[in-house]
This record gives sequence, C-alpha cells and structure tokens, in this order.
Amino acid sequence: MSQIGPGERGALLYVEDDPDIAAMTVEVLSDAYEVTHAATGEDGLRLALNGRFDVMVVDRRLPGMDGVAFIRAVRTARITTPVLMLTALGSVEDRVSGLDSGANDYLIKPFDYDELLARLRALRRAFHADGDRRPLGEWTFTPASQALYDPTGYRIALTATESALLELLSGSPEHVFSREEILASVFRDGETTSSVDTYVHYIRRKSTRDMIETVRARGYRAGRPS
Repeated sequence: MSQIGPGERGALLYVEDDPDIAAMTVEVLSDAYEVTHAATGEDGLRLALNGRFDVMVVDRRLPGMDGVAFIRAVRTARITTPVLMLTALGSVEDRVSGLDSGANDYLIKPFDYDELLARLRALRRAFHADGDRRPLGEWTFTPASQALYDPTGYRIALTATESALLELLSGSPEHVFSREEILASVFRDGETTSSVDTYVHYIRRKSTRDMIETVRARGYRAGRPS
C-alpha cells in the first residue's frame, strides 16, 4: 500500500472548545485536510460515529465529555482511526492516561503547527502501513506491523515469532493446527513442540486466554476473544 505524502488531503475531525484556538488551528490544518470541527466531546463523538475520517485531533480538556472519555467511546465503537490528543497537562500520569484511553499520540500545548502537521502525517503513514487487518473477536491483528489492538484500540507489540504464529492461525481461522504443523511452519529446525506451547502462552499473556483456542487432543486454532 502506498505511503501517505504531505500533499495528499485527508478528512480530519478536530474537537476543541476554545473558539480562538480552534479558528487558528482549523485555518492551518485546512491547507492539508478537509477539517470538520466540533466544540464538544458529545458533538465530536456523533460525527465520529457517523462519518469517515483519516485522522482525529482532540483536546483533552473539553466541557462535558472530555478527550479521554471521547477516545474511549470511539475505541469502544471499534473505530480504529488514529487519534492525536492535545493536552496542556504535561505530567507522565496525564500522558499515560491519554495513551491508555486509546490515543495514538499526544502533543503538549502550546505546540508548533509544523510539528502538529508532521505528527499527523506520521500517524497516517503508520496506520496505512499496517495493511492487512484481521479481526479476532473484538480484537484486531495486523501482521505487517506485528501488533494486536485490543477492543479500545490500544496497541500491543508482538515478537516476530508470536506474530508468525498468530498469522498462521488467523489465516485459516476454522482450521485446527496440530503442534507439529505449527512447529514446521513457524519455528526453526531444532525446536520442539514445547516451544509451540510456550509461545501460545506468551500471546495469551499479552492479550487474553481466548485469543488462541486449545482443541483437546488436536492442537490450536484462532479464538474469538471478546
């Protein structure tokens, strides 16, 4: 899939309640994006649920539904659009809470508009680079980027071996793979079937036990985790 270049316009949802900051930011962003502005988290959520956007920018401090609650609601609705959070709160705890809510990146106010535009380009490139997206229940697996996304959109990195194992299982979700089949397809010569069990455990520990289903006396297959 082609990379997103700086000259390509995209649809951007911008949620900001301060009218002065919003007017200036919309003017700058409009050079690169078709911008839809919402002044409240509730209006932003309505637009997010009913529209199609390439990227979202949301202020953390909003009246009523704040930015963290907005992003959680978007991720609960299984919208995976990348979100950049703007925040005047610079503590580690505040940044972590924003990222844990499902934000892909954050920028601390006051910010430079060139940096904002650069971060948005990077988010769009990373999102498109994920390529193949495989649903696993309410989770999503992206083999190209070796990552799992939980139901809120939080990204969980996988090792190369973990990703290869999950790619094999998710490629044929109805097939039950024996340990010997998995061993031959995923692992190097010299490994044993105990390595298969070990990496199944690693993936479950990073996600949920239901990510991979054990079929008694037969082997493993892709699960349907909630």
